[in-house]
Amino acid sequence: MSANRILIVRLGALGDVVHAIPVAAALRRAFPGALIDWLVSARHQKILDLVPIIDRRLVINGAADAARTIAELRRARYDVAIDLQGLVKSAALARLSGAGRVVGFATSYLRERLARPFYTNAYDPGCGGIYDPNETRHVVLINLGLLQMLGVAAGAPEFPIERVESAVATAVREQTGGRYALLNPAAQWPNKRWPPPRFGRVAVALRERYGMMSIALWGEGERALADEIVAHADGAALASPVASIADLVALARGAALMVSGDTGPMHIAAAVGTPIVGIFGPTRATRNGPWSPDDVTVSRADVCQCHHLRRCRREHMCLLDIEVSETLDAIERRMAAKSRRLGPAGTRITHV
Repeated sequence: MSANRILIVRLGALGDVVHAIPVAAALRRAFPGALIDWLVSARHQKILDLVPIIDRRLVINGAADAARTIAELRRARYDVAIDLQGLVKSAALARLSGAGRVVGFATSYLRERLARPFYTNAYDPGCGGIYDPNETRHVVLINLGLLQMLGVAAGAPEFPIERVESAVATAVREQTGGRYALLNPAAQWPNKRWPPPRFGRVAVALRERYGMMSIALWGEGERALADEIVAHADGAALASPVASIADLVALARGAALMVSGDTGPMHIAAAVGTPIVGIFGPTRATRNGPWSPDDVTVSRADVCQCHHLRRCRREHMCLLDIEVSETLDAIERRMAAKSRRLGPAGTRITHV
């Protein structure tokens, strides 16, 4: 199939937008002269500003902005719109774009099943569904599979994210002597948050074992979590300066290690090749985890009773069963491994 004007719809969240970048890269390889636009929420535009293969980032600011957004979409006269979100909202926007074809996932892979009628073509990845515990493929590979509907053989995933200058990253290098770990305690889902005091003890061990300072990351409304890490780190951790998405990309590229739950900063770090130890509970590392075969995850997904729920239904959150010693064992394995910066399917970390 030939496509000259293509719209990708993935509004959020941050990690999910990162996981969709290889779709844009595959489309650019298949259709080098095509117009490739991306509809994204205003909150998550900044990561796409660092992806140069996209022609336009079309931003929607909420329901009040919908009429303007739809009018702008329709003026583009897209040949195809690809909904990677699977919500009624995203599917409706894809259909209202006026694209000749609207492609999305089959019903079992949709977050909201009522999205299906908005598609002209639906891709069935061929397992039990989006939350099926037997689904072991990574979400990036599932996203790329959808391109079969356009006759595109996607190949290995690529993350073409620009290198950027960052005063924040420069300051961190100066403060740490150029060798540091990133500790990321925050997540939108409370049941993805490993306790900050345990991160603090990890920071102490990283200094003792590897002579490495730690930087506690934080975003809007999260500074208290970073400060709690610092308070329990006996001088082995610093709270990150206020950082933009571009700063986060630069910090991740310079880090010797990141320890994090399943959240946007971890997925950015994985996309740029940072060595990672992931801490997982209500989501599965096989589906949402980091890329390198050398990366290590500590998981309670096999016993979690709240899969894909934002809040734990039990009094005792499964992540609380992950002790500092288990995470330190995972760090030791990761630090001992040579980083190959290749994912399980030959993922290419593209620097531009």
